[in-house]
Amino acid sequence: MNLFHLLQQARASGRPVRAGLIGAGKFGSMFLAQVPFTEGLSVSAIADLSPARARSACRVVGWDEARVAATAFIEDGKALAARDDVDVVIEATGHPAAGIAHARAAIAAGKHVVMVNVEADVLAGPLLAAEAASAGVVYSLAYGDQPALVAEMVDWARACGFRVVAAGKGTKYLPEYHSVTPAGVWAHYGLKPEEAKAAGVNPQMFNSFLDGTKSAIEMAAIANACGLDAPEDGLAFPPCGVDDLPHVLRPRKAGGVLERSGTVEVVSSLERDGRPVFRDLRWGVYVVIEAPSDYAAACFSQYGLKTDASGRYAAMYKPYHLIGLELNISVLSAALRREPTGAPRGFRGDAVAVAKRALKAGETLDGEGGFTVWGKLLPAARSLAEGALPIGLAHGVKLKRAVETGAPIRWADVEIDETADAVRTRRAMEARFAAAAS
Repeated sequence: MNLFHLLQQARASGRPVRAGLIGAGKFGSMFLAQVPFTEGLSVSAIADLSPARARSACRVVGWDEARVAATAFIEDGKALAARDDVDVVIEATGHPAAGIAHARAAIAAGKHVVMVNVEADVLAGPLLAAEAASAGVVYSLAYGDQPALVAEMVDWARACGFRVVAAGKGTKYLPEYHSVTPAGVWAHYGLKPEEAKAAGVNPQMFNSFLDGTKSAIEMAAIANACGLDAPEDGLAFPPCGVDDLPHVLRPRKAGGVLERSGTVEVVSSLERDGRPVFRDLRWGVYVVIEAPSDYAAACFSQYGLKTDASGRYAAMYKPYHLIGLELNISVLSAALRREPTGAPRGFRGDAVAVAKRALKAGETLDGEGGFTVWGKLLPAARSLAEGALPIGLAHGVKLKRAVETGAPIRWADVEIDETADAVRTRRAMEARFAAAAS
């Protein structure tokens, strides 16, 4: 609760926090919008494949020409990480291989890393976090994005002495969404294709939120950061409003839907027949807790918490998240407290590629949100045992054999370049954390 005070001290001492941003897309732009209003925080450099686009993004979010002129705009993320005027590197490209490369460059240069790129975090985050710790720098999930917000709630619950029963987020979900492709995504968002094109939005990226891939990735990140379990056969997406969280998200032996206590799960804002859930949590996050004593359970009731019928399970939730508008919290926490806002501490959940349709030998996979595969959450131990291909590596690789609809893609099913940096890093992460995952 003293982060702003620490920032004021840094500003008064003439040592502002200096950030470097890699990737000036939507998340990055939302962060940039807050920088002019945060005295003591500056952005020294922005790396983007199109520096001109990054300059334009700065102007769009309200930067004046003096601030634009004082900022370095470059193409090379690794070069940004090596700059002497950068204390914290923000990786916001969304590209798994690039994220891994940029994080390692930052760690090698002694810079803190805020990993907006949750795709890279799920692919190799446990290894990157361990490397950062060995180098004496912070590797952090991005506050404002749902995994970091959930990690904060889980930490709060455990520090208070509560047992965490379930944690996760809400989303819009129906089972048929797993097969939606970029060609049909806009109908589910109430947009016409020409409207979406005029707005400059990416159909494949938006489809990754709809087809379940983003949920799998984010829940894997939460499982790894919080030491929670992934459901044995993937997320169930039960329809559930905020008032019913402690009733639905409790173990089956207690009348809920969970295999066991201590798991991640995503709740749907739609009933299975398409009707909206009452008081849904589509944009928010939650944690379900269990009272450790009769006295604590009585306090739940006395202070108005929504509980299940037993009174022992209760929920806390946050109805919204503001992604990049909240990213300052991670940047300042890393620089001023040397603490992450959530970071992977093990390998417990994995997001693996599953065929959207019957795929033929010779076809090329097109990654998250595409026409060929969607991402499914699995326990890391199961993913390793079955040789499942991570969704972060399921782009631009060719199938060696046919795969049925709904079947997981395996490493043995694809032609993979084992010398690629991202592949080698993933293999190293698996080797290092395999025993703990099992």
